[in-house]
Amino acid sequence: MNTAPPSILPAQTVATYLEIEPSILYFGTPVVLLSTENQDGSFNLAPISSAWALGRTVVIGLGREGQTAYNLGSRPDLVISLPAPAQWPAVERLAPLTGRNPVPTTKPEGCRFEPDKFAAAGMTSEPSHLVRPPRVAGCPIQLEARAKRVQPDASGDFVIVEAVVCKVHADSRIVVPGTDHIDPAAWSPLIYNFRHYFGLGPELGHSYRAQTPRSSAGSAAEPVLADTAPN
Repeated sequence: MNTAPPSILPAQTVATYLEIEPSILYFGTPVVLLSTENQDGSFNLAPISSAWALGRTVVIGLGREGQTAYNLGSRPDLVISLPAPAQWPAVERLAPLTGRNPVPTTKPEGCRFEPDKFAAAGMTSEPSHLVRPPRVAGCPIQLEARAKRVQPDASGDFVIVEAVVCKVHADSRIVVPGTDHIDPAAWSPLIYNFRHYFGLGPELGHSYRAQTPRSSAGSAAEPVLADTAPN
């Protein structure tokens, strides 16, 4: 009997490939919310779909004319908050907003200036410990960080930020008790997959380098924060 899990791809004997020209290449990246400080001391909040971690460094891709890139060019403190899947409506409320006034011509049609993005998204700020920008309350993982390098990308259309994390805040429900490990069976990031929002499915397996103790619930446990209501 075939016990392999069903594929999400149509059944076919041999895969065929098409040469395509997609407008974007967001192939399943976590959504992060970046809090940065504006010139007048207020704070900007922006959803970002291009971020990845290397050790304690988080590499972030930004539009070069956005308020976040502008802020980090002279004020390096930031907070990287990772929302849960059910918070996607709040993230989407941020999507058409910008902290730049006037709105840059490179912004998509329908983008508008909003000085108080926390309120516009229905999110709440909470103080950070080591940096000036606030954390996003309700996000299960919040990383206080400082940008150490801000530079143009190869195309000149974007900015690449290398930020070093100086403090990690994690919801106690996603931490393995008595350890510093995030429990991957309890935590699901919000995934931005070709401009659509997804959470994670059941665990399929784990790396030989995994250090997280295996929970008694087993690998098929549902993330406990997957249905957290958005703030």
